[in-house]
Amino acid sequence: MQNITNNFKITGDKKISLKDFDTSFSSGYKKDDAETILADLVLQTAELQNRLYAANKYSLLIIFQAMDAAGKDSAIKHTLSGVNPQGCQVYSFKQPSAEEYDHDFLWRHYKALPERGRIGVHNRSHYENVLVTKVHPSYVMNENIPGIKSEKDLDKGFWKKRYDSIRSFEEHITRSGTVVIKFFLNVSKDEQKERFLKRIDDTSKNWKFSAADIEERKRWKDYMEAYEDAINATATEDAPWYIIPADKKWFTRIAISTIIVDTLKKLDLKYPKLPEDEAGKLGEIKSMLEEE
Repeated sequence: MQNITNNFKITGDKKISLKDFDTSFSSGYKKDDAETILADLVLQTAELQNRLYAANKYSLLIIFQAMDAAGKDSAIKHTLSGVNPQGCQVYSFKQPSAEEYDHDFLWRHYKALPERGRIGVHNRSHYENVLVTKVHPSYVMNENIPGIKSEKDLDKGFWKKRYDSIRSFEEHITRSGTVVIKFFLNVSKDEQKERFLKRIDDTSKNWKFSAADIEERKRWKDYMEAYEDAINATATEDAPWYIIPADKKWFTRIAISTIIVDTLKKLDLKYPKLPEDEAGKLGEIKSMLEEE
């Protein structure tokens, strides 16, 4: 088994191409062992979250990006199933509202950052502003940006500045104590097709399917290019991307959980210690309680 965290980590030291990543890779793990492995990882995550919450020094921002049906929702559900809800918050970003369009594209995401001691999950994120908007540049026109009069103004320079804004944003929050990990769930087009068909055949999952999903599927090549550009432009050592094979959901969950656990362990989180005078009173208080 290879080291999952290092194997999937992208830090921007070299350009990547998504065609070089195997969407069905499982790093030597077996499906029969997946439930036991994931259960242990969930327990480790819960303990580390307790320490994160108690230490109140760092926050953890976990970003999920993927094509439709890649398994973002189920990955969040399974990998964070053991955490205390008081220390975790999940935001699913949809199309911006009129109020959000009246601010810069990072505004609503900044508002949703986790407080110290908490884990924040962004199901889709500020990266939509260099992904779906790059595939559908007409969406940018809703932002009413000075100097942008038509889609023709959305040239390479425009997108470079937007990547620069994202890197600066992430650099700022990491300096302030927010640890950032970004997951791209890399599903194949064939696997997406199979999952779409299952959604159609299973009435309990019909609500997950939209005709618009098929229209977006037609732009698969454009989306892959947009993801490549975004990952190459914004992957850093302090805010890395992880390209996770997503054709096998059981392994996707193991990989994500492993990376979350490894990331939290590196923070060397400790439970706070009471001041000596307070700690010295504990024995006396214990005796008083036992004598009641």
